[in-house]
This record gives sequence, structure tokens and C-alpha cells, in this order.
Amino acid sequence: MFTGIIEEVGTVQKIARQHQALALVIQANVVLADVKIGDSIAVNGVCLTVTAFTATSFTADVMPETFQATSLAQLSTGDSVNLERAMLNNGRFGGHIVSGHVDGTAVIAKKRPLSNAVYIDLRMDDSLLRYCIERGSITIDGTSLTIFEVRNDGITVSLIPHTYAETIFSKKREGAIVNIENDVIAKYVEKLTATKQTLSRDFLAQHGY
Repeated sequence: MFTGIIEEVGTVQKIARQHQALALVIQANVVLADVKIGDSIAVNGVCLTVTAFTATSFTADVMPETFQATSLAQLSTGDSVNLERAMLNNGRFGGHIVSGHVDGTAVIAKKRPLSNAVYIDLRMDDSLLRYCIERGSITIDGTSLTIFEVRNDGITVSLIPHTYAETIFSKKREGAIVNIENDVIAKYVEKLTATKQTLSRDFLAQHGY
């Protein structure tokens, strides 16, 4: 589990590609402080498992399912990535519940400064948009953000100067693809309240209507 509070920006040092799979070597500092083989580190919001590490980098595999469902396949050597270690059970919960399981991708349609903030308009499919509400939470490239507007074709989020400077959003251009993880609570509520029973005359008669 993660919180969506980015710990540092790492750099893709090496990529080994094999069909629809990757082995990423990522240069980092903070997230290596207590790293062990098998640890989880979110890379642009994608939960990956550490398979090897050195004093300055760690290696993680990207399997075909992740390759197809996220933006990691588009990474190149030298790219910057958002990094966050899995949450300690005695830590502060600064963001919201983030699983590191990406639901899909969105496109940055527009970036614009307003006072001390940067507003970002995202374009996304209905499959992602259905879980978005104004003032609700969303994870974009691993960063916990608040939704300020919901439109027919996407949403708008706002970044404070600290978040903009300490993540990869300052490097993202219009047209860039980003990873999206919807609020897990919204997905559970939908699942638990869903019913396969359709409202019909027979159903109403059976229940005394």
C-alpha cells in the first residue's frame, strides 16, 4: 500500500526489453535507504518489486499485463520517474489509499499556471471517469491529487508549487500519457452495491408490489 506522496524523482538508467516485458534499472537515492529484495516501490504509480539493487539503483521487472495497461512501456533511458516506497504501518497517511495497481492511462490535454498553482486538464475514457467526483481523490503517475473539476471528457487537478517541483509533472508536456489509479473506495462501493437483478413486473410482484 502507498499514500501517493512522492519521496523522490528517480532516473531510468537502463531498460532491457523482451517482447511485452521490461527490466528497469532506476537510479535513486531516498528509496534505497532501507531497500531489500522483494520490497515494493511505486514507479510512476505502478507497484513494482525490487529484484536487485546497488548503492545507487534498483532493478524491477515489468510483466506483460503491466506493460499493456500502463505508460511504463513508453519510458526511455534518461527519463524521470516518480518514486514511493510502500507505506510503513507506523507512518503518517499524508495522501490517500493507493494500491499501486493502475486502472488505465489518461492524456494531459492542457497545462496552465494560475497564481501559485498549476492546473492540469486530463482527458480520459469513461471507464476511468465514472469514479471521479469533484473534491475526490485520484492518483496520477503515483501522485495523490484532488479533483477540482469533472467534465464529460476528463478532469482538472491543481498542483501546489511544492508538488509541481518535487515530482515529474514539471517535465510533462501537453499530450503526455500518465498512469491513473482511481479511488479504491469508489471501486469497492460500486462492486458491493451492484446487482444483477433487473427491475421487472415479475420481480415487483414477487416482493409484494
